Amino acid sequence: MDWPGLKAHLLALGTTRLSGEPAGPYRSSSTAGPGAGTGGSVFFSCGMGRVRLAIDPKSPLEIIHCGAGRAILKDGGDEIRGTLEPVALHCPRQAYITVTSGCIFRCRYCEVPAITAGRKTPEEIESMVEAVKGRIDSIALTSGVLESIEEEEEYVLSVVKRLQRFDLPLGVSIFPTEHTAERLHAIGVAEVKFNVEAATRDLFSTMCPGLSYDAVWNALERSVELFGRDHVFSNLIIGLGESDEEAESCISALCAIGVIPVLRPLNPAGALAGYTRPPAERLLRLFAFHTDALSARGLNPSRARTMCVECTGCDLVPLRDAYL
Repeated sequence: MDWPGLKAHLLALGTTRLSGEPAGPYRSSSTAGPGAGTGGSVFFSCGMGRVRLAIDPKSPLEIIHCGAGRAILKDGGDEIRGTLEPVALHCPRQAYITVTSGCIFRCRYCEVPAITAGRKTPEEIESMVEAVKGRIDSIALTSGVLESIEEEEEYVLSVVKRLQRFDLPLGVSIFPTEHTAERLHAIGVAEVKFNVEAATRDLFSTMCPGLSYDAVWNALERSVELFGRDHVFSNLIIGLGESDEEAESCISALCAIGVIPVLRPLNPAGALAGYTRPPAERLLRLFAFHTDALSARGLNPSRARTMCVECTGCDLVPLRDAYL
């Protein structure tokens, strides 16, 4: 099966209708990331591949849930049999938790600032993980910014300390300060993801006003020294207006310092609601370049233990999404 080709097609569409038997245990909702503020999503698995699709009654795709997770994906006249994967917290086999929903920053592609700001207590998060601990292999934390970048870091550190008793790999993705990498490493975090988001400095400045491009790159370089290669990640959104050459240059620069890029197809939302998702052909071209760039630097996404590279639902991930 040409799984990367099929997955690129599905990611380019991004949505599905959901019909058939009730699918409660298989539905996920998000307060951060590409599905923030939407009507939920499902993870469809076919062979060894997984894709996350937002639920939309107007989608050209349809997933029919036949019961007990068995499912049929209908795409025009084609039918693909697979399964809906049960969701632990946000995604299969992980407790992926948004600590603070809402954000004081206004990144143009993001729906999080439009969500009513709220913050889970460390006790609440601990209880959430406790409830699913038999169904997860790792824990991941992400967060908006409630008051300041510095205050958010302090709060997330307090949550991490609360979760150490579960003795599971823990990944963290927050906006970094100068010493974020060191502080997370010192308390036992396994992996980090600091997001460059845009392929160029100018595009980052346009899309993420008030945030520092240099702060992200500096944190990434320091993180590779601390956490090791294959355990530091960075989202690069595809579809913000960058050229393929600019995307490839950013991918190469991340790989050169030992960071695994996460190529995230744009979910048109927020101020970019009028944009379009990148087409499948472009996702596949960049996937091929991404694969070669990782190989050239000896990086292997299959060694990831937490967060998006472990999940693979929202992105094409080299070595994890392979021809079956």
